[in-house]
Amino acid sequence: MFDILVYLFESYVHADACPGSDQLARKLSAAGFEDEEINEALEWLSGLREMADATGPEIAADNDSVRIYAETEMARLGADCRGFIAFLENAGVLDAPTRELIIERAMALERFSVNLHRLKVIVLMVLWQQERPMDGLILDELLNGDDEDVLALQ
Repeated sequence: MFDILVYLFESYVHADACPGSDQLARKLSAAGFEDEEINEALEWLSGLREMADATGPEIAADNDSVRIYAETEMARLGADCRGFIAFLENAGVLDAPTRELIIERAMALERFSVNLHRLKVIVLMVLWQQERPMDGLILDELLNGDDEDVLALQ
């Protein structure tokens, strides 16, 4: 599934240029992806679109607020993942609503463990969906994982 998400990012400069689900499923199948992976990726993307279109919280977090993670979130998102999210916030890449969207999409991956490499793909896809400009260094960090991270995907 994560390979499909990266493939979509690399294939479509803008999220709006991505075709509808049926046509996209055919293109992904023609590119050699398995039906189960395609269905998982399309379902996850559909959830991302729904969450992105939903109204945000009534009260926005202050810039100096601290995110307290629930036990279930800490169990799914290790210290390295939570630290990476904090790094992106401190770097000005994420605001509070985008952070929450990333956490929600990570929690939606019930069949997968969420390691740092997978979290980076989630961040990449959320920012891609929002069509946010990305600094080259941040983009490089999101696209390039350590060998350990890549092995953990398999």
